[in-house]
Amino acid sequence: MYSDKQLAIMETAETLFAEKGFNGTSVRDIAEKAQVNLAMISYYFGSKEKLLEALFQYRGEASKMTIESIIESPGISAMEKVYLLVDNFMDKLMGQQCFHRIMAREQVLNNAPVITALILDMKKRNLELIEKLIREGQENGEFRANVDIPMMMTTMIGTAHHLVTTKHYYRELSGVQQLGEAEFEMFIRAKLASHLKSLFKAMLKYEI
Repeated sequence: MYSDKQLAIMETAETLFAEKGFNGTSVRDIAEKAQVNLAMISYYFGSKEKLLEALFQYRGEASKMTIESIIESPGISAMEKVYLLVDNFMDKLMGQQCFHRIMAREQVLNNAPVITALILDMKKRNLELIEKLIREGQENGEFRANVDIPMMMTTMIGTAHHLVTTKHYYRELSGVQQLGEAEFEMFIRAKLASHLKSLFKAMLKYEI
């Protein structure tokens, strides 16, 4: 469990890492923006590298807990749980764009073994939970057999990340230049969630 001060430092670092890159951000930059002294960051985290690790651990654990709560929700079908997972993913993606930018960059660079291991562990834990949900749907007859779950998740993550990171092009291509930034964010969130739910229904149901 992190204190409010630790969370404030991590959130500040998250913003700076997304804007300037990990190597382009100094501990002094973080301390100044978070309005804390350098010694406090050292006391709480030890180093900039450990701070980044803490950020990934924090976001990863929060994601795991949310997925678990959705899967364990009583009284709703497996397909409805899948739709809730899509909505949750979209909320995280749109609400935590800085973290997802950092995560995408770290996966491409692949030059920090500890972070690479944390990302892989996060993906494995989430995949195990999704597999549990898909098996539930298969056992009760909702979903077909032989679902490629890793490819299904790659489809969601890849499609969503591409749209969010290239949304300025999508704004032009879809002819919604008149929308303000907040309206446009709502527009692409709704469009993308609807698109992903349709894809997942096609992948999981017998009628394909």
